[in-house]
Amino acid sequence: MTSFVYVDNSNLFIEGCRISAVKKALAKDIYEAMNMFVVDHTWQVDYGKLYTFLCGQDAVARLWGSPPPGDSFWNMLEKKGFNPTVYEKNFSNKEKKVDVAIAHRMTKDAYTLIDKAKDEIILVAGDSDYVPVVTDLKSEGFKVEVAFWNHAARELKDAVKDADKSNFISFDQYHAHFTR
Repeated sequence: MTSFVYVDNSNLFIEGCRISAVKKALAKDIYEAMNMFVVDHTWQVDYGKLYTFLCGQDAVARLWGSPPPGDSFWNMLEKKGFNPTVYEKNFSNKEKKVDVAIAHRMTKDAYTLIDKAKDEIILVAGDSDYVPVVTDLKSEGFKVEVAFWNHAARELKDAVKDADKSNFISFDQYHAHFTR
């Protein structure tokens, strides 16, 4: 089984900072944190733990954005022999370019998978911009999962539902584990 894992780093990080703010009682719930722009600026993701959680033996991890230089993510990938593609996001309102780049890469990589039913595509993101690519890949028979904080867009969560189960993995219960 092969896994392709795509991480929208800014999406993961910003929403993780909001979850942390709620845990530290800086906001009463995630929706207040979102509406009032409350974040915990001290929170950091341990990308090595995230990688270990998401990736199996044969995975290609692609990360959009850039984790901190000393983070365990880089050491983990080097030890495993993986070379992620890292894209620096232009922070001057270029988020859509990042979303489009991820969606394009997901589609391109999907058609290199050998077994659609067993190989998997995992997206770590929570906004509804990814719904078209997720819906399209699933309609083509690919196994697609979304892993994100529980307040991911309902439309995205619905897009990964199968008839008998949801392919959404909530990170909320792992927040402390993913904290560096």
